[in-house]
Amino acid sequence: MALDVYKEWLGIPEGPRPPDHYALLRLVQFEDDADKIRKNYKKLNAHVRKYATGQYSDQSQTLLNELAKAMLCLTDSEGKKDYDRSQGRVIDDRDETTGRRPLTAYLQDDGTLSASQAKEAVAHAERTGLSLRDAVVQLKYVDSEQATRAFANELGLSFVDLGDMIPDEAALDMLPKAVVRRFTCLPLFIDRERVLVACSVEPSDELEEEVRLRCGVPMRGVLATPSAIKENIDRYYAAGMRKEKAPPTKKSSMGMKTTEKTTAAPSAKAEYSDAEVEERKKLGMVLCMMTFVILWNLDTFLLWDMFWKKFVPLSLSSVAYLATIVVGGPIIAGLYLTYIKKK
Repeated sequence: MALDVYKEWLGIPEGPRPPDHYALLRLVQFEDDADKIRKNYKKLNAHVRKYATGQYSDQSQTLLNELAKAMLCLTDSEGKKDYDRSQGRVIDDRDETTGRRPLTAYLQDDGTLSASQAKEAVAHAERTGLSLRDAVVQLKYVDSEQATRAFANELGLSFVDLGDMIPDEAALDMLPKAVVRRFTCLPLFIDRERVLVACSVEPSDELEEEVRLRCGVPMRGVLATPSAIKENIDRYYAAGMRKEKAPPTKKSSMGMKTTEKTTAAPSAKAEYSDAEVEERKKLGMVLCMMTFVILWNLDTFLLWDMFWKKFVPLSLSSVAYLATIVVGGPIIAGLYLTYIKKK
């Protein structure tokens, strides 16, 4: 019969083999006192070393290694958190400022993220100015959907996969393109007298007020990945697809109705998709080059012989491109501001 070194040498009752770290080091479950952990380790290490010579030398060395690994795990703060979670310990890791568990805690719960990775993600977010969600994605610890699901848990919101649903046309018509682009959100449908709106971040008071004024009912926010929201905005708010409603009105302090200034007003700046912006830039560059070439050739082959050489000394002929400079300059500047710089 094989020797049970845990029972015979350490006095551990029969049970799971190998025992957990706490049982192995003869500690109460989830002991947090690092000094006591080291003290027990040293005592047990010295005891097991008595069997290091003779017929049980191999078993002794194996057990010494197990004791050392258990001690090192339980005296490492991050490693201990991971191990304790695996043993069913519920750790209060709520943020002191918000009172909520951070998204990294939920990723650790399902084993997607380790404690050391969570610590590195927090440091990376602080160092780069990214949100914690973007930090774990940029570090390639998780993908965008996993991070957004965890973020939804942190905020206490539902997560929606926009690939699984088709927004209601009536809900889409309630919010204009300028609004959904500004807030990176997408109205889905009306549910129990609330507009369900998919958001990329926690809904702001400004967005909730915008929805209330335009729709006449409160909103209920849910979370979706930013890329999925942007993709659906491009799909459902393509040019000519939606008939935009007039800006909402609200009563002023004097009881008069006033039109609220929003980005959907006729005087607001036009919004373009990323593809449309690129196309406008290309068109702008082509128009600028055509303007320059046409006016330069006009100066060189027509206007010089007809006009400029009568007024400009021959020594200054190299700068006598008056049409190119006087006419072309403003035209090219206007094209640049309209097509290339403007978004």
